[in-house]
Amino acid sequence: MKAGRSLSRDFGEVQNLQVSLKGPGDYVSQADRKAEEIIHAELSRARPGYAFLMEERGAIPGEDDQHRWIVDPLDGTTNFLHGIPIFSISIALERQGQLVAGVIYNPAMDELYTAERGGGAFLNDRRLRVSGRTKLTDAVVGTGVPHLGRGHHGNFLVELRNVMGEVSGIRRLGSVALDLAYVAAGRMDGFWEPGLSPWDLAAGILIIREAGGFCTDMNGGQEIFDTGSIVAGNEAIHRALLKTLKKPLAPRV
Repeated sequence: MKAGRSLSRDFGEVQNLQVSLKGPGDYVSQADRKAEEIIHAELSRARPGYAFLMEERGAIPGEDDQHRWIVDPLDGTTNFLHGIPIFSISIALERQGQLVAGVIYNPAMDELYTAERGGGAFLNDRRLRVSGRTKLTDAVVGTGVPHLGRGHHGNFLVELRNVMGEVSGIRRLGSVALDLAYVAAGRMDGFWEPGLSPWDLAAGILIIREAGGFCTDMNGGQEIFDTGSIVAGNEAIHRALLKTLKKPLAPRV
């Protein structure tokens, strides 16, 4: 919450932020670095010796090799810098390589998504369940659109063309962590995207699973961190999305 307050203050002064260019279309602001510093300091104080995997600082070894925090201090940086209030802090805890706790927080909307392994998933104090829709034709599905310097645009257009012809709607929020949180909350029925990093995914995976949903990589396997891809939803939507994403490009009419 302390990092969230810091981001909220900086969001209000977004036009005054100093921004450095990290890569094409991928910006890192002072707010991002400040939030990461706060999170690292607070978690290190609460659990001394735990390792970290952080978006900006990378891997930080710890004396305790059984536990690792996976942190994205500002998911949705481009939204943040353009004054769009869809961004989040994502923190997950691994124990012996297994996700055991996750938090996603949108400070602009004061929405806190939490989950503990075996304890369910919650939005603030409300228990979460994934959507009950079972047909793609009724479903709203989220994804990420590759931009300048990111991803294989041609492959994505094949995936998009196949999915868009099967679903009720497609959404692109600009924050993967919130996309996954929205699947857990039943706001979206499913989600897919390749080319992601563990800090984008870790907390959301656990929150979806604790809300009764399914997450795999785009091959249907459990190597999500290794492949960097994810397909998520309830059992029926997840299965249907996997099948649809494997279709070849439909011929032009």
